[in-house]
Amino acid sequence: MIILYGIKNCDTIKKAKLFLAQHQLSYRFHDYRVDGLSVELLKDFAAKLGWQQLLNTRGTTWRQLSDEQKANLDQDSAIALMLLQPALIKRPVLVRDAEYLLGFSESRYQELITKL
Repeated sequence: MIILYGIKNCDTIKKAKLFLAQHQLSYRFHDYRVDGLSVELLKDFAAKLGWQQLLNTRGTTWRQLSDEQKANLDQDSAIALMLLQPALIKRPVLVRDAEYLLGFSESRYQELITKL
């Protein structure tokens, strides 16, 4: 089973959903804002992907943080910020069995299909 994590109105999520639909891959979408977000889930993502990679530092939400909030981040403080502001999580996170993909790349998703 494929689980796609993200926020429904994100353009990158829309691209990932379209790719999965075009390739007739069944998946479950987990919207952080609707379905919730837990410390355990974020720690799992951080363990598999790295918290620095998981933290979206390119978006508006990041730019709106204070310099104090951005300074001296470590895994625990980054996870706390991501829990408060799910838009700080790079999207999408795709999970299939023990495999985790961060962001959308058609070539990486194509590789996933060949493994199915």
